[in-house]
Order: sequence, then C-alpha cells, then structure tokens
Amino acid sequence: MAETNPLGNIYVYHRAIATIACQSAMSSYGVVGLAAKSLAEGLAQVIVKDPSMGVDVQYDGKTIQIDLYIVIEYGTRIKSVAASVSDNVRYQVEKAMGLPVTTVNVHVRGLRVSDTD
Repeated sequence: MAETNPLGNIYVYHRAIATIACQSAMSSYGVVGLAAKSLAEGLAQVIVKDPSMGVDVQYDGKTIQIDLYIVIEYGTRIKSVAASVSDNVRYQVEKAMGLPVTTVNVHVRGLRVSDTD
C-alpha cells in the first residue's frame, strides 16, 4: 500500500496489516490460535516463525480484503465467535489504516479442547 502526500510517500506492507489483523483476532473471545492456510505454509511455519500466519490480505488500492484461518475453543458458539472476530478485525484495521475493509472472511480450521483438569 502506498500513499503520497506533500511531504513524501507512505508505504505500508501487507504484513503490517496482517499483524494488526492477527493481534485483533487473537484477542477475540473463543479464539485459541491461527491455522496455516495450506500444508506448505504449515511446513514453512515449522522452520520460520511468521507472526502473520493464518492471515491473508489483499489490497487493491482503495479497499482491503482479509481472510483469517482460525482455531476456536471447543464448546463456544462457532457462529458467534466468527462474527465477533470479523467485527473486531474490521474495526481495528480500519482504525489503524484509515481505509475501508470490504470483507473479512473467517475460515474455522479446527476446534481445540482445552485441558479441564
């Protein structure tokens, strides 16, 4: 993402937007982690720790589209958690970037049972 103003240029890398989305998703109730988008990304995550794993950002010059791949706590309402994550991520990214987020797609990749002992 690039923006020009009278003082110079501003460049924001997709990874910065992905990090904002990742942090806001992880702070949502019921989310226990992010999942890899594909098997190849999962294998790469073993080698290199990527803070934006599980987040895919597209920017077309005017709007932002975000795909999140999350793991949810077993026993929570999946629809409610996904809606909450979507709203939270949209709000935080729009607040930080000042650009509209057109879509936030939440892909639930799994459920995790916490240790009740």
